Amino acid sequence: MTNNGTDIIAFGDSLTYGYGAAPEESYPYILGEIIGRDIVNLGVNGNTAADGLARIDDLKDYNPYMVLIEFGANDYMRKRPFDQTKQALSDIVDYVQDMGAIAVLVDTGGPGMGKYTDYMKELSRQKQTLFVPAIMAGIFTDPSLKSDIIHPNAKGYKIVAERVCKSIKKHLPRD
Repeated sequence: MTNNGTDIIAFGDSLTYGYGAAPEESYPYILGEIIGRDIVNLGVNGNTAADGLARIDDLKDYNPYMVLIEFGANDYMRKRPFDQTKQALSDIVDYVQDMGAIAVLVDTGGPGMGKYTDYMKELSRQKQTLFVPAIMAGIFTDPSLKSDIIHPNAKGYKIVAERVCKSIKKHLPRD
C-alpha cells in the first residue's frame, strides 16, 4: 500500500499533550522543530487507550502519513483492565494502518509498566509498526527533568522528542 499522507500526528495522553510545559515545549512541537515539519498534537490529558480509541475518528480531520500512538500510563495508574488496554491499542493500530498511515507505538516505560512495554513490543512485531522504546527512561527518576511527580518539564520533553526522532527519522517522507 502506498502512503499518500502528509501529516505526522502525535496521538496520546498528557505526555503527548505536553502537560507541565508550554505548548512550544511539548515533545510533538520540539520533534517538529528537529525534523523541520509541523506535528499535529492530538494529546489529551488523562486519556487511557480506550479514551483514545473513542476519539480515533479525529484522525479523519487530517491526512496522516505517520501516527505516533502513546497510551498506557493512565491505564496502568487507573488500574484499567489490561485486556481492555491491549484491545484498544490493537484497534488504534488497525485504524491507523487502515488509513494507510505508518503506525508508531510509543512506549513510556517506567516503574510498573513492564507488561505494557512487553505487549507493545509484541503488538509492534505482529502488526509491523515502528516502536519507540521507553521515552521516560531516566526522566521519570530525575526531578530536574520533571514538572511534577509524573510529567516532564521542557528539558524532559526535549529528551522525549529526541528519542522519538531517533526511532522514526529514517521513515520520514523525503520532501
